[in-house]
Amino acid sequence: MSPNPEILKQIVTVKMPFGKFSGRILCDLPIEYLEWFKRQGGFPKGKLGIQLDTVYEIKLNGLEDIIRELKKRFRP
Repeated sequence: MSPNPEILKQIVTVKMPFGKFSGRILCDLPIEYLEWFKRQGGFPKGKLGIQLDTVYEIKLNGLEDIIRELKKRFRP
C-alpha cells in the first residue's frame, strides 16, 4: 500500500496541536516522543493519529531522507 500524498505533505507542514511539543512541525517530533505515545496506548484517533503514525514509521525505519525531500518540496 502506498502512502497517501496528502498525509505526506501534512507531516511537513502541520504543527503538533498540544502537549510537550505543541507548535512543532510533526516531522520534527523526536522519535522518543512518538515511542512514548505508542506506549501510552497509541496515537490519537483520526487524521492526527495517521499523521503521527506516518512520521513514526518513517523514523523507525530510518527513512528520514523522505522527510528531507518532502521539506524541500512543501516548505518554503
